Formats: sequence, structure tokens, C-alpha cells
Amino acid sequence: MNKSVRLFLGVMIALLLLAGAFSGGLVVGWLLPNRAQAAFPLIGSNSSGAQPDSTADLGSSAGTPTQYKELFKPFWEAWQIVKDQYVDQPVDEQKMMQGAIRGMLESLGDPHTSYMDPDEYRQANLPMDGEYEGIGAWVDTTGDYVKIVSPMPGSPAEKAGLKANDIIIKVDGEDMTGIDGNLVLRRILGPAGTDVTLTIQREGLDAPFDVTITRAKIIIPSVEGKMLDGNIAYIQLFTFGEKTTGELKTKLRELMAQNPKGLILDLRNNGGGYLNTAIEVVSQFIDKGVVMYEEYGNGQRKTFQALPGGLATKIP
Repeated sequence: MNKSVRLFLGVMIALLLLAGAFSGGLVVGWLLPNRAQAAFPLIGSNSSGAQPDSTADLGSSAGTPTQYKELFKPFWEAWQIVKDQYVDQPVDEQKMMQGAIRGMLESLGDPHTSYMDPDEYRQANLPMDGEYEGIGAWVDTTGDYVKIVSPMPGSPAEKAGLKANDIIIKVDGEDMTGIDGNLVLRRILGPAGTDVTLTIQREGLDAPFDVTITRAKIIIPSVEGKMLDGNIAYIQLFTFGEKTTGELKTKLRELMAQNPKGLILDLRNNGGGYLNTAIEVVSQFIDKGVVMYEEYGNGQRKTFQALPGGLATKIP
């Protein structure tokens, strides 16, 4: 494109650097980590691509570091009291550990930073593969309740009448107040052919209402495109998934062959996705320059440049 293209990727969380340190899960934000190892040209103070070594002394098997022993003393005291005196024994230590991590991240007050256990992470990746079993809706899990961002075209959610900004307050009659959004999603997903009943709060309506949806196998269209009046190419991206880059290139070749005089890239209601896919997408429209950067808590930055070979770098 002639103009500088900027893609706001949401809050890029420096906590992604902790991914390797958590054998029990992963800290994520709006974007998931790379779908596979990929090399991107880097510039800036951290051009080697290595992440800031802020956790070098916090190895997962090293125990509590010396400088934190006094700080964590109340934590271990509370842990031991629960293990020794809690009425329902034995306690689930894995669940306690994960709960502690969730609480730590919630204390930051950042809705874009949260903890996923291995099952939640696999669940979050399902739509990125292009298909999964569920109701077929992009959702926002960062608020007090799970909110519908957009039903997927032709999905059970769309056929059931769900709309953008609908708030899910109950799942199968169970109140979701105070329940982590990722846990709510786990209850909504399920095998094709099974039913789930959602209680919806919709803006403009006085009372919530129930809607029962039959889950199905969802084939996710990550890219759609067409020619508009005035010889303008139009492309909508629904996600930055596993297949998005290839589908986008196919659609761009199809539309560019018609010699459009302009192009609209529609990212409204995009469900997010993989970081490296987002960079590959932006690189289709700019031939050089900085696409984005990650800034870590210690001030270091990792900067990502556009990849070569974009198909629509000259069209306005």
C-alpha cells in the first residue's frame, strides 16, 4: 500500500517470555505465541532475537530464589496450613498451584494478561487450526463475563440468533459470575450434536433470556474477499490462524488479477490469533519497515520488520 499500514495487535504482553518457564501452562494475551518456530528479521536493542533474561534466576526446578525467600514466606506458610488443616483431604496441589498463578496475574489488573493451563491452551488453539467443535462464535474473555464479538457466518451461534455484544451470564443454568473466561469457554465447547443452553444478557432488553444451541463441527473461514463497486477490492480477515496466510495470498492473487484501483482490509471483529501469522499478513501490504515491536518490563524491545514478497504493496 502507498500509505503506511499499521495493525494494532492489542496489548503485546511481555509475559510471553515466561512461556518456557511454565511447564504447567502459559501466560497469554490477545495474540497466541507463534504457531511454529519462524525466523523474523529483528532490529533494535535485542536484535539477536533472544528474549530479555529477566527470569534467568527463576528456573522452574530451582526452588524459591534466595532474594525472594522472605517475600514468599507467607505464601509457603499458607500452602502448608492448607495441606495440613483443610477439611477435605487430600488437596489437589496442581489446582492450588494453578490457582496461585491465576491470582498473581489477576492482581495486575490487566484484562489482557491471564494464565492458561495446558487444556485451556489447547482449547484456545483449536479455532486457529481452521476447525473445531462448538457453537461457532468469536468471543471476548477479558471482561467480567464472556461476550460475543461476532457469530461466525453460517454457524450454530448465528442460526440461534446470537449477536455481537451479547453477554453470556449462565451456561446450562450455572451462573458464570466470577468464573474465568477460559473456563467458561471450556463449558461452551463440546462434541458436535450435543446441546448447550446459554443465558444471554442483551443490551436494550430488560431481562436475560435462554437460547439452546446444538454444537457442530465448525469450519472457520479465516479470509473472505470480493470486488466492490468502483473497482475496489475488499478482504475481510476473521482470524490470524494456521491457514490464514495461505488463504490470504490465494484471495489476493484472485483479486489483484482484476486490477483493482484500491483495496480495503477489514479487521472488524477479528478474533485474534498467532503472532507470526499477523506479521505475515501485514507483510502482504508493506514491503519494508517495522511491523510491530514487543516491549518488555525492563525497557528492552524486540522489533519485527516486514517480510519480503508481499502481494499488495503497491495498491492504495
